[in-house]
Amino acid sequence: MAFQLTSEFVQHIEHLIAQRDGLGLKEMLREYHFADIAEILEELKSDDATFLIQSLESEITSEALMEVDEDVREKILDRLSPKEIAKELEEMDTDDAADVVAELDEEIQLEVIDKIEDEEHAADIVELLTYDDNTAGALMAKELIQVKETWTVAGCVREMRRQAKNVTRVHSIYVTDKDGLLKGRLSLKDLLTASEKAHISDVYIPRVDYVTVHTENEEVARIMQKYDLEAIPVVDEKGVLMGRITIDDIVDFIKDEAEKDYQLAAGISQDVEADDNVWLLTRARLPWLVLGLFGGLGSVYIMQGFDEALSKFPILFFFTPLIAAMAGNVGVQSSAIIVQGLANDIIKGSLLNRLIKEVGLALINGATLGLLVILFGYIAGLDQLVSLTIALSLLCVIIVAALIGTFVPIILDKKGIDPAIATGPFITTSNDIFGIFLFFYISKIILGF
Repeated sequence: MAFQLTSEFVQHIEHLIAQRDGLGLKEMLREYHFADIAEILEELKSDDATFLIQSLESEITSEALMEVDEDVREKILDRLSPKEIAKELEEMDTDDAADVVAELDEEIQLEVIDKIEDEEHAADIVELLTYDDNTAGALMAKELIQVKETWTVAGCVREMRRQAKNVTRVHSIYVTDKDGLLKGRLSLKDLLTASEKAHISDVYIPRVDYVTVHTENEEVARIMQKYDLEAIPVVDEKGVLMGRITIDDIVDFIKDEAEKDYQLAAGISQDVEADDNVWLLTRARLPWLVLGLFGGLGSVYIMQGFDEALSKFPILFFFTPLIAAMAGNVGVQSSAIIVQGLANDIIKGSLLNRLIKEVGLALINGATLGLLVILFGYIAGLDQLVSLTIALSLLCVIIVAALIGTFVPIILDKKGIDPAIATGPFITTSNDIFGIFLFFYISKIILGF
């Protein structure tokens, strides 16, 4: 049965905390999953959550700390001593431990690392902190099963048992030479069926997908998705095995990227959450609102240039929102599809073919919508020439909006700028301006004012 956090349950936890009944908390929560503990922590006040962490076993609380929101974890860590933080880090995989250490102030980082009793674990954490963010080196964990090609099967099994004590999940067995260079991977089936006296060099699989410590996370995700990998080894520039990246780390990365792209598409320039303070939310939202304001003022300026049209054909004024809305909608549709394709690495082929395809699609959509406008004009009793003007303007606007929505993300991607930025106010505002200008310019040509 799925865990359900009720107000009564939380109140009981708070009562035990108020009584400083650590043993009672431990007994009550000993059967709960660490994800459930994390859910409880997020419902408690910071001081109460800290006491709960101090009361439970580090094997559970270390995992729970990685599940809670970053703001909640930061408040808890601020209330723990360096020794207590070090105790939690000792139970974490190195990649998670490095993430936690990176969130601490620099002076606290050194003190916490110094308190970690396992010197090898501490050294691995320090190493991971040296890699640039958004690279495989910063994302990988040092825990893995590594065997030498010169070992016998019997010796390999003994060594694997020793190494497995420090590995939470064994996804793959990697084979290296005496210098640590990655040679391949070892199938568990081949290991179990081979003679105990056989050497690993006779049974391992030499082909293995890998990334380097400098490979960007987006590329790591693409490779793991393409080849359906649960884990991928990470090597340095010389090919020495340094660590591994598991599928859960990539899922977390993809989720974070998706949230960031969604916010960019909505016109939010920074990674923020609903419970952030007003200043952070304002800084994230205001820049694109300013862009939208200037775009609107640009539209007003364009319309002022065609004041004669509005005096002779005031009906055009009422169709201006329609033209702007259709331009923005078409642009966002086109850009959203392209951004998704770029993210999945399926935008290939020549730009000319892409141009022809988008123009053809825009012609079909524009012609269909234009005919509907003409039909509406006939039913509403509009002048046929005015209806034709609106329909032709709509067709041209849709073509231009589709091209802008298609090629702006591609150009941004080639310039190293996140193309997700093109799916929000940037595309909408630019297409509004182009749409209104085209509408009145085409109206001027056809209606002759």
